[in-house]
Amino acid sequence: MSFLTQLWRSGAAAKATLMAGAAGAALAGVVLLHGVAAPTIAEAKPVALAAPAVDSAAASGLQTAVLSGGCFWGIQGVFEHVKGVKEVVAGYAGGQAATAHYEMVSTGTTGHAESVKITFDPAEISYGEILRIFFSVATDPTQVGGQYPDEGSQYRSEIWAMDAEQAKVARAYIAQLNAAHAFGQPIATRVDPYQGFFAAEGYHQNYLVHHPDQPYIATYDLPKVSALRAAFPQAWRPSPVLTVASR
Repeated sequence: MSFLTQLWRSGAAAKATLMAGAAGAALAGVVLLHGVAAPTIAEAKPVALAAPAVDSAAASGLQTAVLSGGCFWGIQGVFEHVKGVKEVVAGYAGGQAATAHYEMVSTGTTGHAESVKITFDPAEISYGEILRIFFSVATDPTQVGGQYPDEGSQYRSEIWAMDAEQAKVARAYIAQLNAAHAFGQPIATRVDPYQGFFAAEGYHQNYLVHHPDQPYIATYDLPKVSALRAAFPQAWRPSPVLTVASR
């Protein structure tokens, strides 16, 4: 069972009383239940999954990873705190440019999935390690037809491979995790060739950083960020790297 499923099933996050200081408490690994701090992150026990047995070789120059795994606010918020990541842009992948608009994507009929485009330095963090973080704390890869609490194909889990090497690493890692029964259920995340990425509207960029007290963020996304810090202390960057669009 994934860390996120454990967290949601505990019921603690959904019951959070979003009052002054709740966002800071969530980043510390707790939420406030009727005004009382409860260690939901500790209860869910986020842990780093096993490292990929197959990974990309170290290379020079920046590279790109495009991932879909539910609402892009939380996934962007997670990877903005990862060392070696240079920029994370929220956007849409899987559909056409003409329909890459939030209102249209939200209908679930455009083929798009809410996604993030991660620019990273492979000398500092590998593609496989990015996938390890993604599966460990950013998404529940066993969910089909959405990502709790959101439903619809626009919230599906998908890896958009930029080339054959990324596809090989992604498929090998999914096979490795399935063989180890890492989640207790088969991974539903698809691996497909990159088809293009379209940046989301400006108000979506760095949404978690700008709106930490927003109820959805405090309840569903800040726990992912604190889980990153708990499970991957060596990869944790205290100050998030922000997208150019919102600087």
